[in-house]
Amino acid sequence: MKATVIATFFGVFLTCTYTAKEATKKTKKAKLYVPQIDCDVKAGKIINPEFIAKCPPGCQDVKYRVYGTDIYASFSSVCNAAIHSGIIDNTGGKILVQKVAGHSGYRGSFSNGVRSLSLPRWRESFLVSEGKPRKGVTYPTTLEYSSSKSTTVKSEPKKPEQDLKGMKSADTANTSEKALEQGDTVRKENQTTPVPTPATQMATTTPTPMTTMTDPSTTMRQPTKTPAATRTTAAAAKTRPGLHRVRDMGSSSVHPAYASVVAAAARQVQAAQGRGQNTAFRGTSTSASNSNILRHNTGVQRQEPVATFQRAASSPAHLAMETDSWKPGLSLFDTDCKVDLSFLMDGSWSIGKRRFQLQKRFLGNVAQALGIGSAGPLMGIVQYGDDPSTEFNLKTYANSKDLRNAIEKIQQKGGLSNVGKALSFVNKNFFLDANGNRGGAPNVVVVMVDGWPTDRVEEASRLARESGINIFFVTVEAAAQSEKQNVIEPNFVDKAVCRTSGFYSINVPSWFSLHKVVQPLVKRVCDTDRLACSKTCLNSADIGFVIDGSSSVGTGNFRTVLQFVANISKEFEISDTDTRIGAVQYTYEQRLEFSFDKHSTKQDVLNAIKRISYWSGGTSTGAAISYASEQLFSKSKPNKRKIMILITDGRSYDDVSMPAMAAHQNGVIAYSIGVAWAAPDELEAIASDPAKEHSFFVDEFDNLYRYVNQLIQNICTEFNSQPRN
Repeated sequence: MKATVIATFFGVFLTCTYTAKEATKKTKKAKLYVPQIDCDVKAGKIINPEFIAKCPPGCQDVKYRVYGTDIYASFSSVCNAAIHSGIIDNTGGKILVQKVAGHSGYRGSFSNGVRSLSLPRWRESFLVSEGKPRKGVTYPTTLEYSSSKSTTVKSEPKKPEQDLKGMKSADTANTSEKALEQGDTVRKENQTTPVPTPATQMATTTPTPMTTMTDPSTTMRQPTKTPAATRTTAAAAKTRPGLHRVRDMGSSSVHPAYASVVAAAARQVQAAQGRGQNTAFRGTSTSASNSNILRHNTGVQRQEPVATFQRAASSPAHLAMETDSWKPGLSLFDTDCKVDLSFLMDGSWSIGKRRFQLQKRFLGNVAQALGIGSAGPLMGIVQYGDDPSTEFNLKTYANSKDLRNAIEKIQQKGGLSNVGKALSFVNKNFFLDANGNRGGAPNVVVVMVDGWPTDRVEEASRLARESGINIFFVTVEAAAQSEKQNVIEPNFVDKAVCRTSGFYSINVPSWFSLHKVVQPLVKRVCDTDRLACSKTCLNSADIGFVIDGSSSVGTGNFRTVLQFVANISKEFEISDTDTRIGAVQYTYEQRLEFSFDKHSTKQDVLNAIKRISYWSGGTSTGAAISYASEQLFSKSKPNKRKIMILITDGRSYDDVSMPAMAAHQNGVIAYSIGVAWAAPDELEAIASDPAKEHSFFVDEFDNLYRYVNQLIQNICTEFNSQPRN
């Protein structure tokens, strides 16, 4: 009996085990088939927004170019970008690629044996990560390419929700700030943020934004509740970027936090005086022994100074004359001023509550003077302190009245004056189509700064300028001579503004004088002819292609040359007011295929290139350069950079040096591309200096494509290296 029971139990156990295994086999997911891509495949050529692919060995090669760091421009080699980021090595492997929005600047770097290049901006980006599927995402087993050889995708993945705009939420409370009652201005050395709050006080909740925004970057910072003792101790240990101001706010009441800090500071000052020690006041240097003491109030009321302006080099009249005619409530412009304008509003603790109100009043008056409207200027505001956040974007308000009302409701965030971080934020997040950027209107940023920034601005400003953003600075109560040692980045204004002529900077000696600069500032931001940084390397040239159509080229190779010309042209912003394209074909004779003013859209230009017919004949390159100078570049617009790109496959029958020298003297920047039997000495003679950056050689026509990216990169590098005076 017992044996029977055991046998029965064992049989049931085996049956259950077998059934479970079979069920597991049925529910086990099918193995994901991963398509393989070649080393030269660029992310932009693959239509799928997210995919997993396998890279072959040997992709770590300079010919597979990479643009960017961490986030890569979409015409980078996918596999070499993965090596640069450290996801795979030169033996290859699986990677996950996610397409994201284009960026206004890509930083080059050397990483994992790969040198990536910098780029001012690109229309699409991508991220690479370990080749593991994300939960809930279906990946294609066949990739769809944008070329004519595209294949059908078996399973379309969902587009990932990428968010590159989110900013790190604040890790400190947005503590309210009240007045220090007496005197004019006190300064706090090496201030950390925020100001210490007593343990008994509850953290103030950040006010709700005026408008619901879909952009995560506009989210208000959430407060945290941290005991004052803890925060004060942490602040003391923190490395501080430099001196930062704390001002009187013109209020009769004193915040408990400030009362306790001021009382403690006063006691320390009195003790120091009793011991015969020196106490530092505004405008004096300090020693380590008193570096954390609030500046004692002298009780001396300063005489209110008069606003002064830097004179632009091209302006014969004193710019103070600009303040004569405008009065609050009047609009200076209707629809003549069409700009997309972002104000970087100083919300740091240094400015104080009273001066923050003066700043809001100033911005409201600027909005009124501009005459905000969909056909004219549009204005948004980003407030910065420790971190920047968008108060409202370009499309939030379409008239001055609503905009002024919204400005009045802005609440001060506090923190340091991190202007560099704010400029980087605006460059990447503000001037987007989704935020109301109109494309045809110049992008302008006006930075309001109390004193000086607490971080560096040079690099962020450079990237913004290269993206076509015109940067203005309004500095209020700049550092006195004795305070300049405390400024982190000397001459920060000249390092940041679009041009250093004085047109892009206004220095106001007091917040109480700010109303006097409304008209000068509005006139400057609306002077679109002088907004020099609206022009970038991609939208500011007249590019003339001089194409060898001699018999040695042949019909098939000539079509390859035309594809090369088209690939270069399509990377530029083409219109009547942006980059324009022209073309000349030559043999013994020359033929104007189309002039700069013939086609005003990118598609029209590409169609015109496709229609060029092969001529066949001899090779008179010198005569072709002279012809292009007369028929193309003599008709170039004065504000355009004249760029000649000459492609030839052999030695010229005539002299090239004299025509090339004449073109150079007339302001033509010449690039020469030689193929097969082209003479290196002639290529160097044709090219502008330095020849090694303007002259290229390939052994066969099929390799021309390798120099598309390098040529564009060189054009942009040369443009961005121009002096800013």
